[in-house]
Amino acid sequence: MTYETLTVDINDKIATVTLNRPDVRNAFNEHSINDLARAFSELGRNENVRAIVLAGNGPAFCAGGDLNWMKKMAHYTHEENEADAMQLAQMLRTIYLCPKPTVARVHGDCYAGGMGLVSACDIIVAVPEANFCLSEVKLGLIPATISPYVIKAMGEQASRRYFLTAERFSAAEAHRIGMVHELVAAEALDAKMAEVLKALVTNSPNAVKEAKVLVRDIAGKPVNDALLADTAERIAHIRASEQGREGVTSFLEKRKPGWLN
Repeated sequence: MTYETLTVDINDKIATVTLNRPDVRNAFNEHSINDLARAFSELGRNENVRAIVLAGNGPAFCAGGDLNWMKKMAHYTHEENEADAMQLAQMLRTIYLCPKPTVARVHGDCYAGGMGLVSACDIIVAVPEANFCLSEVKLGLIPATISPYVIKAMGEQASRRYFLTAERFSAAEAHRIGMVHELVAAEALDAKMAEVLKALVTNSPNAVKEAKVLVRDIAGKPVNDALLADTAERIAHIRASEQGREGVTSFLEKRKPGWLN
């Protein structure tokens, strides 16, 4: 797999997708959007991949939209703007719905659309020096296409503030509001990533995939008879699955499950 704006490496069942436009602080354009959608779609289907890391090359994780790309947008018709925005929206959905667990490795500034990228991931690990900002309203815009993922990651209350103020906020604040899962010193970042990824790749690939779907489907639902029936059906189905049976049997027999062989 070759890409214009990013690199993809696969090692020990872990794929690392690295934004690779350090000269523009990994700001993305239409080519980056296409590359990311293709990479996560292909990796999601790759049976040799158990987890995906999203990282950035250079001092910033992602500065948001590329200035030259934004200049072009200023002359777009309404229909062209809508088509362009839909391309970004579909790319973010591809990351969000990826069947493999995804981990964002945030080592530097993460602004605007960059926040959409990390919010679409399952787990966010950041260094204290990282900064976050939803800067859209400063430009007379709104963070519309990234909002479904950022609001899920930050919560409605924090989103109200940072969508409206466009304040820059620290990784410590992102951790406090629950957006960032792990806040670790730069020298410990690789070790923490290895720890998280080890936990992901040793679990049942099928169960991890179904657990991702479970969270998406159940979050916010009322606890009624329909929900009880849904969850009961899900556990019954996975108990009877090949990996479900193997996982329980290997645990009882005190041996490694087959997916670790």
